[in-house]
Amino acid sequence: MRRTALSTVVLVLGALLGACDGGAVSFADARALADGATSATDGKAAKFVTEVTAGTMRSKSQGQARVAGTGTALAMTTDFLGEPLELRLVDKIVFAKVPEAAREDVPGGKPWVKVSPDGADPFSQVAGGSIDQLAKQNDPGRSLDQVRKAGTLVESGHTELDGVPSERYRLDVDMAALGGDLPAGLSAEAIGGLRGKLGKIPMEIWLDDAHRPLRIVLDLAPVLAASGVPDSAMARIVTRYSEWDTQADIQAPPPEEIGEIPAG
Repeated sequence: MRRTALSTVVLVLGALLGACDGGAVSFADARALADGATSATDGKAAKFVTEVTAGTMRSKSQGQARVAGTGTALAMTTDFLGEPLELRLVDKIVFAKVPEAAREDVPGGKPWVKVSPDGADPFSQVAGGSIDQLAKQNDPGRSLDQVRKAGTLVESGHTELDGVPSERYRLDVDMAALGGDLPAGLSAEAIGGLRGKLGKIPMEIWLDDAHRPLRIVLDLAPVLAASGVPDSAMARIVTRYSEWDTQADIQAPPPEEIGEIPAG
């Protein structure tokens, strides 16, 4: 009887452990993961919170994203450079709301301007590249495209994230294979200067049971290490997505509210 009872306990524990693992994950390689999650999010909207850490620097953004194959639309606020800044990404154009104290530099005092990494206006020249990448990095479609272009699946499994059953994927992303499509805060010039020193960087993606991203973590510590920053320095981008059934009507600012800062 003791042997029978012990066998029963072993079988029960085995069943429980098997239920926690949940068997094989949905995607066996990086491309399949990117394609599956892209298909699952097309036409959907979610709320997001992104935290960027680089050494002692901290930055936080939050907002809504409406994902589409033709381009994700975003409405967000961020504490860029320690000041609150409102951004919108619509039709692949980034709009920034000018702080009231600086609107005297915009003809007519209009509240919005277009921001471009190669713009000739002073605002774009000072912060255009960083703002453009910051807005676009919150786009899950862009992150998945980076996985598709340069990702290699390292590990996968079933887990819970904040009490939600999920699949967790660990990947390596080859920075050289990304070309100019780099994570927020990184320029092609900076990466070019690290050529030969920087190989792959880790990324983690958690998907819900409908294959939609719950969290994406990009570990940029190898970039700091290749730049000569002490190994103890931490650098990563963490984006959390929630409420994938959100209704998000994200539009560009009205044309009459968009100004243009004269080139300096």
